[in-house]
Parts: sequence; structure tokens; C-alpha cells
Amino acid sequence: MLVACAPVHSQQAAAPALVSSNPGADLPSTAPVARGAADGSISTRRDARTITLRIPAPRGMIVDRVGEPLAQNQVVYQVALQYPQFETADRAFVLNWARMRLNALQPLVGTINSFTDDELFDHYRHRRWLPLLVTGQIGENESRDLESKLTSGLILHPVYRRYYPHGEVAAHIIGYTGSVGKLPTGPININEPLWEESEGRTGLEKLFDSQLAGEPGMKKMLFDEAGNKLLEEQVKRPRPGGTLVSTLDLKWQLLAEKTLREGCQRGAFVVIDVVTGEVLVMASRPSFDLNRFIPGINDVEFKALNEDPATPLYGRAFQSAYPPASSYKPIVALAALNSGVVTEDSTIYCPAAIAIGNHVFNNWNKTPEGDINVKRAIARSCNTWFYQIGIKTKPSVFLALSRQLGFGERTGLPLVGETPGLVPNDEWMLTNEKRRILDGDTANLSIGQGSLLASPLQVAQAMAGIANGGALPKLHLVRQVQDTRGRVIQAPIPERRNWLGVDPHAVEVVRKGMSDTVNGGGGTGRSAALSYTKLCGKTGTAQWGPKSKNQRLAWFAGFLPEDNPRYSFAVLYEGRPNEKVSGGRKAAPMVKKFFEGIKDDIKDTITPPQKALVVIDESEGVVAPVAEIAPEDADLATEGYTRPPGNDAPLRALPVAPLDLGIEEERPELDDYREEEPAPAPRAIRAIPVETDEVIEGEVEEP
Repeated sequence: MLVACAPVHSQQAAAPALVSSNPGADLPSTAPVARGAADGSISTRRDARTITLRIPAPRGMIVDRVGEPLAQNQVVYQVALQYPQFETADRAFVLNWARMRLNALQPLVGTINSFTDDELFDHYRHRRWLPLLVTGQIGENESRDLESKLTSGLILHPVYRRYYPHGEVAAHIIGYTGSVGKLPTGPININEPLWEESEGRTGLEKLFDSQLAGEPGMKKMLFDEAGNKLLEEQVKRPRPGGTLVSTLDLKWQLLAEKTLREGCQRGAFVVIDVVTGEVLVMASRPSFDLNRFIPGINDVEFKALNEDPATPLYGRAFQSAYPPASSYKPIVALAALNSGVVTEDSTIYCPAAIAIGNHVFNNWNKTPEGDINVKRAIARSCNTWFYQIGIKTKPSVFLALSRQLGFGERTGLPLVGETPGLVPNDEWMLTNEKRRILDGDTANLSIGQGSLLASPLQVAQAMAGIANGGALPKLHLVRQVQDTRGRVIQAPIPERRNWLGVDPHAVEVVRKGMSDTVNGGGGTGRSAALSYTKLCGKTGTAQWGPKSKNQRLAWFAGFLPEDNPRYSFAVLYEGRPNEKVSGGRKAAPMVKKFFEGIKDDIKDTITPPQKALVVIDESEGVVAPVAEIAPEDADLATEGYTRPPGNDAPLRALPVAPLDLGIEEERPELDDYREEEPAPAPRAIRAIPVETDEVIEGEVEEP
């Protein structure tokens, strides 16, 4: 039967409840009368034991920017063999007793762990005071059904298990945990773990393992020579790990992953806040269910995942390096404008193809574009314009600007396996191609082809720099780390990563060209136009992979809104072999679908604040401006809160769900973006008391 838990305060919970039958109901002989813990004896108590065990602490949660859980804990059970203390029993009897119960359990659970006779008997000899776990982990519903069917000597042993309520969502970023090691065998040692402990293996789980791990507790147990438990107490309660508040927006992440799922077989989607540098969306397709790795994944399943040709374990958004194609052209245009090679109004004649050395370089459009300026060249994605201007500007100039915009090095985000991409120079070319950068190489580089490589995250970051205009913001993936009391112990502030040092007017010209790409006549990104604001973007289509596969990539990258950019983005579509793709046909529609899906959120963010109200004090005849409370502080207005000036504003803990609970109530808007009905949230964890003081709320082708 399940032992009822005592009432608890806040997050504290009662001691572990074991579901069991009477383990001594069919003993071969009667055990001696139990003594009390303080009873004396004139003989040595050979079978008495004092055991001290370590209680693993529950890991802290990983949540999105508003507290929606991305990684949390749940209580599950393992069936265990609990030996009684036999007064007289030989090896054959002990083995027969254990095998009878394992055989009875087999039809109930399907699979049980395999044990040799030596392992079963050695556990009785050395560790009979502790349960021998004989099955994998079982959920609460299954354990309830199993409870009444267990024979004597079998119990349900509660343990914490890591749980990812959204499965595949942001899997490459969150990461998963794994067991630190198997439980010990042989004689019992002091401070052994009560169950297998876990540690972060990849992603945020690994990189913030020390903050999430918590502090273990300690349990002390006293047994008499008959195997009767005389005392069980928790000397120290485990302290849960802290809460990691990521910058991801779960609602947006779900929509981005749904958009990729419906729009491509393989691809990536990244969205960045231009002002703060926070990464709001970073999705890769295909993905994998993190729960498959909990508590562990078998060799067959892991091999299938690892050898899947779609490479679901690979986070395309930040681990893959691709030629950025025409999404790179705004950088070349900005470098040319900033260095004076072209002006806003100067025009260049653009034929359908031009000869450079012994090679002919084509435009995607077989019809000459004629005399066009830089804005038209961006909007039409005219290759022949960029071939000529790239050579005139010189690769050292536009490649240097691309490095200032974050190409060629990792972003610095807490990511496992992030690619640095590649921005070549003469030294690299001499080492790898046995030549310096020639005009033909420059022509290829100027349209984002050749040896230039970048991840979707890097392309979105570069767009944030162009949108910002003066600086490249430093990116963030973690908003806060909170301790168990909800206090903020770590929180980054918006800061500049690189100063671009470019002419502001040159930036405005490039922005206008990117706006014309979407909103002007003849632009290649018209399929991304939004109904409620002007989006600036750039299409791109790249040759990719071995020529024998004839495989291409489609890009669409940019920012919005045009007049006061707040969000930058990059979308990648991996084409199948011989598939005809382009940025305007494949990637741009996904951008439109995503941003139309969060129209209300975007409009709330980009709507300019109202001007200060003017209040007339009739008693004094004084006109005084009254500042409107900022939207993010509206919830504090009723509490008389006034934001301190400048950097004196205190760090506020962001709201998160209670550490020992699942999602208390689903956000209704999230349901629209889920592939299927999510698993129900686990019941409150009440297996082990934890130490806490308060509840945590908390050849390129275009269209």
C-alpha cells in the first residue's frame, strides 16, 4: 500500500514512501523479538547495522524566459527485492526465495534486470538492509496498477527522474542528463547514494551542472540483528539545485519548430532580440526526444539515432556551417558604401554574365538587369553587381567587416559543439588551396559562396548588427540563474560585442535595399511580406555539398521592423538532392508564417510608448509631466514601485513554476504550436523533504 505523506510546508515534503507487501510473511523460521535502539546485549550483534546514506538532491529546473519549464523532475519508482533477515538460511534457500519473487514479477512488468546467483546471494550477505533494484523506472500510474499485485519481499522504491515536458523542443540547447555511475556492490560504505545520481551530459544541463545539481542530504538508519529497522532519520535534507532562466520564449520556440516541421525536412530557425542580444528562438530540424536519454538510452537506440542520415543529434542552428549565399550580400554592400566604392545613387551596369579571368560568372537571372544602384542590387540580389563591386571593394575590406559582424568565430553562447564557421584569408587560401585570394575567389565570396561558411546563428547575429547599425550586440542564452530561495545570483546585462565603425547613412541605405527586397516591386523576398509591419530581409540560394548530389540551400535572413529594428532572424532550408529550391520560394514563406503567428506579441513590442501625459495641478497652477509606467513595470504599479534611475535598478527574479511541481497551468496560446498533446504534468514531488525557505514563483538561384 502507498504510505500517505505527512502535511508539508512550502516545498518541503515527507520521507520516501515505499510500496510493499510484508517481506517476512513466508520466512522459514521465526525471527527473534526485536529490541529497541537503546536495549543492551551481552553478545555481539553480528547482523545489526548502522547505515548512513546520501540522498541525491533534485536538480534545479531549466525554464523559458517567463518560467515555463523546459527541464524539471518527477517521481518514478523501481521495483526492488527487499530481503528479510533469515534466522537460519543457506545459499540455496536465499536463491530460491529471490528467484520465486523475480519469476512472479516477470509477467507483471515484462522486463526485469538479469542477475547471476552470485549477485543475488552476495546482495543478501552484504547489503540485505538495502533494496536490490530489479526493474527499470516506472511511472506513477503504472506503479499504482502494480502495487496490489506485488508479492511479499517486493517493494516500490521512489527515485527522482529528469523530465523534459516538451520532448524534442530545443533539445540541442537544453541537453540531457546521465547517470554518474552504477550503485555500489559488496559491503555497504558510508555515505553511499540512495539511488543513482545524475549529471549533465550535454547542453545547458552540462554547462550549468554545478548550479543545477544542488546539495545532497543524508539519511541514517539503524537495524537490529533481526533485520528490524530501529531508527530512520534524515540528518540533513537535500537542497535542490538553482533555477536556470533561459532567454528562449517557449511559445515562439514551439511555433518555430512547427514552422520547420511543416516547411522542410531539414533546416533551422533563429530569432534574436537586437536590443538585448537575447536569443529568443533557436530551432533545428530534425530533433530528438530528450526523454529517450532518461534514465539512459540503450546501445541499439543510440546507434539508430547516431547513424540516422538525417542527423537528428546535430543542432543545425549552431553546429552546422553552410555557405551563407546571398544573405551575405548586404555585408558586401555595406562595406562598399562605407569605403566609398559606391554611393547611394551611383549605378553599375549588370549583364546576365561577366567573364573574370578564364571563367564566366552568371547572374541567377538570364536577362541583364541594366544600370542599377546598390538598393536595387540588394532587392534583386543581382550577382553581377556584387561580382564587380566585391572586386573593387577588395576581399580584405568586406571580409574584415564580416568578422566584425561575428562571422568566423563562436558567438560565446553556452552551447556544446558550436561551429566557428570560416572566413578565409590569404594565409588560409595558401594552406588549403595553394594560392592567394584571386578575383575569381573574390567574386564567389562576394555572393556568399566559395570557402565562406557560417551557421544560421551567426547569420542571425550579423543581421542584428546591421539592424543595430552601430554595434554588434553580445548574445545571451541565459537571463538569470536563481538560487533555491529565488534570489538572482547571475544575470547578464546587454552589452556591445564589437563596435562596427560604419557610416550610419551607409547602414540606412542597406536597410532600405533589404526593405525593397520584401516590400518593393521586383524584390526576391516578397513572399515574406507581413500584414502589420515592414520586414527587411535578404534571400539566398547556395550550392552545397558534393556536386554529384546536386543539393542546394535556401536562406532568408533579416530583421523587423524597418524603422526601428527589434528582432533579427535567419531561416535555413536544406534542399534534398536534385530538389529545385530558392530562398524566396522555400525560406521566406516560413518567415512570414512565423511572424504572422506571433503578430500580437510583435505589435505589443514594437508599438512606440505613449508620450508623457501633462497633468495640471489646479491648486498650484503648475503643469507637470507624468511619465508613463513602462509596460514591463505595469504589474508593479499597484505596489507603489518606482524604477530607480540608471543602473541602480535592482535585479528582479523572474517568475518560475515551483521547483517541486510540474506546470501548474498551461498557457492556452502554447497549445496551438504543439505537434501533439503534451504528456500530463507530473504530480507534486513529495518523496523527500528538501531544504528551502519559500516557494519559488518562478551558382546561385533566386526566385
